[in-house]
Amino acid sequence: MAIATINPATGQLVARRESLSAQEIERKLAAAEAACRVLRGWTFDQRGACLRRTADLLDSGKRDLARLAVLEMGKPIRQAIAEVEKCAWACRYYAEHGARHLADEVIETDARRSLVRYEPLGVILAVMPWNFPYWQVFRFAAPALMAGNAALLKHASNVPQVALAIEDLFAHSGFPAGAFATLLIDAGRVEEIIRDDRIRAVTLTGSEPAGRAVAAAAGRAIKKTVLELGGSDPFIVMPSADLRQAAAVATQARVQNNGQSCIAAKRFIVAQTVAEAFERELIARFSSLRVGDPMDEATDVGPLATRAGLEELERQVASLVEAGGTVLVGGRRLDGEGYFYAPTIVTGVRPNAPAAQEEIFGPVALLFRVADAREAVAVANATRFGLGASAWTNDPQEQDLFITGLEAGAVFINGMVKSDPRLPFGGVKASGYGRELSVFGIREFVNVKTVWIGPARAD
Repeated sequence: MAIATINPATGQLVARRESLSAQEIERKLAAAEAACRVLRGWTFDQRGACLRRTADLLDSGKRDLARLAVLEMGKPIRQAIAEVEKCAWACRYYAEHGARHLADEVIETDARRSLVRYEPLGVILAVMPWNFPYWQVFRFAAPALMAGNAALLKHASNVPQVALAIEDLFAHSGFPAGAFATLLIDAGRVEEIIRDDRIRAVTLTGSEPAGRAVAAAAGRAIKKTVLELGGSDPFIVMPSADLRQAAAVATQARVQNNGQSCIAAKRFIVAQTVAEAFERELIARFSSLRVGDPMDEATDVGPLATRAGLEELERQVASLVEAGGTVLVGGRRLDGEGYFYAPTIVTGVRPNAPAAQEEIFGPVALLFRVADAREAVAVANATRFGLGASAWTNDPQEQDLFITGLEAGAVFINGMVKSDPRLPFGGVKASGYGRELSVFGIREFVNVKTVWIGPARAD
């Protein structure tokens, strides 16, 4: 099967690569297993030095690396550069803190000495999406390698050049040969790789169907999984909020990455008393966004990543209108080549309408009005997703209500939901399970080993 790069800004074929043969997959699996044996014997300082070199390569090559993301999935160039820089930050974070996160923990028991030790599992398979083609990979790979594991990447089929560029970065960072490898394969071959005894765990970021398929395959093989799936994040605005600031951040939160982010704000839940004012601010900001060539640094919103994604977004907006929605701005595919869709605001849809329950991957915002903070929580939680949530209020009681009441893996008060190497990242409900980043992320793929050294104390 051929794996193609289609430029979403033009719809034109850029490159075509053949997927790996069974023999090539076997060689990469064998090399990864061998690399694990080497990495297990390395000190944290040795692994950290390689991560720091990786960070340096990311920084020095960030413009070229960013252009690959723009070419393959349409991310605006300024955002693509920032994504590569963030990957360097993650590498340096784990190089600095990984040893402390995985240090032995002494526990007082009846033993002469007892402790908890964190040891690498082995080869970890990562199934990653196209929307943050560098960051999604590095937030898994940096902690996995620092812990002493090897990593195999099955990246999304529309970003093969990014996938190979990441492999090249690790190959030139001093890690053992095979410690990180890219598998250019179609999704239909993932299950057979999960079944391979050399694969010890799987992590996936992607859609609900993909998560179910990978979790089922890993479950049959009795292998651990971490899943980061979809989101329909609420963005709540209460009367005490700074409406202009909230509208500015709301715009960025909705159209970042051309609206194609699991943690993008998608449902804007606004108190009735300030709804009209907030609506005016949001319309003005959406109307002023510059849509165009993602290679142009002045561009705010580029194309959707694929033709299929564009067609799905058109269907979803039509369904919202059929459900009683009113389009306040946008609501259409843009003329010309490429997969461009106008930044769009829709209001008037019931929160429980089927069309409003879908995850919308594109620059489309849904506006809902509520009476108060308690109704805002109820509307925010009325979804099968639970990834992130943002709430804007300067009322301490409302802040406490949102922090406690919102069903999400992260709650941001007066700020945009984002991932940060220092904080755990992940969701609840249909948004998945497990955590990436911080101390929790590096401990997902280790053997938490109990060590008891006797004889027992005669207390």
